[in-house]
Amino acid sequence: MYLIAGLGNPGDKYKNTRHNIGFLVIDEITKNLFATNINNPNFQAKTQKKLSNLYVKPQTFMNLSGESIISIAEYYNVPNENIIVIHDDLDLAFGTVKYKVGGGHGGHNGLRSIDSHIGKDYIRIRVGIGKPEQKSDVANYVLSDFSKIEFEELDSIINHVIKSVDALQKLPLEEVKSTFTIKAKT
Repeated sequence: MYLIAGLGNPGDKYKNTRHNIGFLVIDEITKNLFATNINNPNFQAKTQKKLSNLYVKPQTFMNLSGESIISIAEYYNVPNENIIVIHDDLDLAFGTVKYKVGGGHGGHNGLRSIDSHIGKDYIRIRVGIGKPEQKSDVANYVLSDFSKIEFEELDSIINHVIKSVDALQKLPLEEVKSTFTIKAKT
């Protein structure tokens, strides 16, 4: 079984923000999936199950994402190597997609929370959102909507990430990295 989690913040206010790229991917994956909704209040997440996959959108707000991930992983006995977390990454140019296991959280509070609950040895799909000109604007930047031009490119980025989620369940990480990594032009 795989636990595929997209990070984001709940509510319409955050729906199309850069910080919610993980939610946008999960929404697209599950849109026509006919998955079963799992209603367990202990999960603190919108959770759907289809075959051997759990699709998760933590509803704890970004900074507490680990609480949701650990409760679902423990309930279903999902090992860390079968946890895939899709998240925004300020250190990557918009449109860049990279894959890794472990490493630092880079100031990302959702990853920090997950790391503190399950450790760092889970698969991460890092989706570049770029960064603001001023470092002091980071909070406002990640919580702002994608620009119109970025929004037009999101479909192809999201579809690419979805294909890589499928590949991560079948291929070694190094093969996925060499096939699916996108380095956007800056």
